[in-house]
Amino acid sequence: MADAKMGNQEAFQRLYNHYIDPIYRFVALKVGSKEEAEDLTHEVFLSSWQNLNGYQKRGLPFSSWLYRIARNKVIDHYRLKKPTVDLQLVQDELVAPIVELEKTADVRIDMDRLKACLVKLSPTEQDVTIMRFIEELSHREIAEIMGKSEGAIRVIQHRAIANLKSLIFNAKEDKGAEI
Repeated sequence: MADAKMGNQEAFQRLYNHYIDPIYRFVALKVGSKEEAEDLTHEVFLSSWQNLNGYQKRGLPFSSWLYRIARNKVIDHYRLKKPTVDLQLVQDELVAPIVELEKTADVRIDMDRLKACLVKLSPTEQDVTIMRFIEELSHREIAEIMGKSEGAIRVIQHRAIANLKSLIFNAKEDKGAEI
């Protein structure tokens, strides 16, 4: 990190290689389009390179700073363009951590239904859910990224889970009524 802050491009390249996949996954889950996710991820790393001197370690990993930039880029993206989010385009391997959770918990939730329910959450609930359960960030890291307290993050997470349960249950009931 210190070498990258001094302008060492190779050091920054190592940081980029280490963090590109989780940052891309976060962005892709938020925008739903591969092309937009690639563009925004590129902007995240370009912005981080340009503002690397502004990074201050506060006891949190460098990734927290990158997620904050990514989150802000996604917010800016939606401010400029009001697209519809189509999480059906997100590749299943990008949500592999969810698949592992599904296997270990013996929960058989249809991934398409989960994606469809996830987009129905508020943007803040989506952010917390993705960062907590897909990116496996701590409450403290999420709080830092979102500029909220850890307690607020826990409340948002609790509401998001309750809303997801309700949406999934209602989706199951609706599907059963169709049969």
